[in-house]
Amino acid sequence: MERNNYITPKGFKKLVDEQEQLLKVERPEATRIVTWAASLGDRSENADYLYGKKKLREIDRRLRFLSKRIDAANVVDPESIKSLKVQFGATVLVEDEEGRQKTYCIVGEDETNTPKGLISWKSPIARGLLGKSVGDSVDIDTPVGEVELEILDIKYKEIY
Repeated sequence: MERNNYITPKGFKKLVDEQEQLLKVERPEATRIVTWAASLGDRSENADYLYGKKKLREIDRRLRFLSKRIDAANVVDPESIKSLKVQFGATVLVEDEEGRQKTYCIVGEDETNTPKGLISWKSPIARGLLGKSVGDSVDIDTPVGEVELEILDIKYKEIY
């Protein structure tokens, strides 16, 4: 599998922690409930059994997804990057045409949290910033229209 799931160490840890929680806590509990409900007899109208089976399918689906994301992970520690250009893991301070400043951290797809400024490296804003330096201005097509951003600062530090 191609290793293009760029992710920070903390983002990777969150995926692994979620996988462990599902494997060691939630799946065994769902299995216990299904086993107990099945022992009650008729399964066709047994709400606990039907709900438990549904829950088990959801957990298994999420585990398959997490397994694929973890296997494809390319962990990049922002603190180890020494670059004057915007790359994955950068914390970038920008200013728009109206003088409003905003900080974006370029992270993996599994780590995005737009209200906190954590944007995917595949997002329109990140793609516009990647490879640019302090002082560069970029025009970015966003869902709300074209925006011009000037890069004021680039840092590589722990994200979160």
